[in-house]
Amino acid sequence: MATVGITLAIVLAVPLAVLAVRVLSLSALTGRMQFLPSAVREIVRAILIILRSVPELIWALIFVRVVGLGPTTGVLAIALTYAGMLGKVYAEILESGDSSNAQALMRNGAGRLQTLFYALLPQNADELTSYTIYRWECAIRSSAVLGFVGAGGLGQMMDASLKMFNGSEVLTILIVFLLLVWCSDLVSAWLRKFLS
Repeated sequence: MATVGITLAIVLAVPLAVLAVRVLSLSALTGRMQFLPSAVREIVRAILIILRSVPELIWALIFVRVVGLGPTTGVLAIALTYAGMLGKVYAEILESGDSSNAQALMRNGAGRLQTLFYALLPQNADELTSYTIYRWECAIRSSAVLGFVGAGGLGQMMDASLKMFNGSEVLTILIVFLLLVWCSDLVSAWLRKFLS
């Protein structure tokens, strides 16, 4: 549930972050952004605020009413909340780096995606990867909480085990959560090593 949710969040967050980044605006090269690009950027930033302002637990309660009980509810709740978080942080990471390479590429005719792939991503890949893995780890923990409201997954299993006073099952599920978080930490260390 956490992995699919974070994957959908990334699919939503990346285009929103690209639209929210001022460095990738052609009109910003002259110093002041034109009205339309500036308005689009502000609208996208407002969407990111709305998405991350609503906690995943509230999204889950809404989606339980819309799609019913089950893991789909948890996936959608994680995807929306984390899309807002990832989109905002991705945009801030991309804007906080050295923009001279990006501006040089854009002044010489490169498009937004070329500038993103050849100037911004190479210098910020470590930080973007690290934050994404951290959010995946947070999504693993969130999926447990979402299970208690009917969103499925290990959280729902834990809820059932707690209601039946089955301590050995609860302990097993907690060990599984511990292993999942440990695996996400290993993946993060491997990706950082691979990217550097």
